[in-house]
Amino acid sequence: QGDASRYCITKRAFQPASGLGPMAAADSDGPVVRVTHDRLDIDELVRKVTDPACGAIATFSGTTRNNFDGREVVRLEYEAYEPMAVKEMRTIVDETLATFAGVRRVACVHRLGLVPIGESSVIIAVSGEHRPEAFDACRHLIDTVKARVPIWKKEIYSDGSSWKANKEWIGVEAPPAASA
Repeated sequence: QGDASRYCITKRAFQPASGLGPMAAADSDGPVVRVTHDRLDIDELVRKVTDPACGAIATFSGTTRNNFDGREVVRLEYEAYEPMAVKEMRTIVDETLATFAGVRRVACVHRLGLVPIGESSVIIAVSGEHRPEAFDACRHLIDTVKARVPIWKKEIYSDGSSWKANKEWIGVEAPPAASA
């Protein structure tokens, strides 16, 4: 489950001076784990994971693109039960830190609400002593977040909208339809 004392969860109304936004979870030495309705800042997260003992920082930024399967995408909208999403993200971060030797700091942040074209929905930043473990841990984090964290995406197209499941999702399947 990880050490809960390494995280500091704030209430939604709180706006920290650091610019981390609501649902911030971090301390000076611990991982950054949060969901927010605010615009994501990759530079801020890189600063948070910078470690003088590390020679590599790997990042991933998932952005809203303007098309999917030949349809024009106008924007994305994300929803989550925030406490559950943050709890699962923390678990994934703790597992990653325990699994990837040489990884020292991690930031894992997902945006909720409306995300316009070109803006980030999710950012992962990992500092590692060397580049292979930083890259590997970064890839592991985004793949595992998409597979396990209960965040739902709605794609808004110029001709309508639809909820979209992550192809990586391994959560509980919907119950079978009742027969008449």
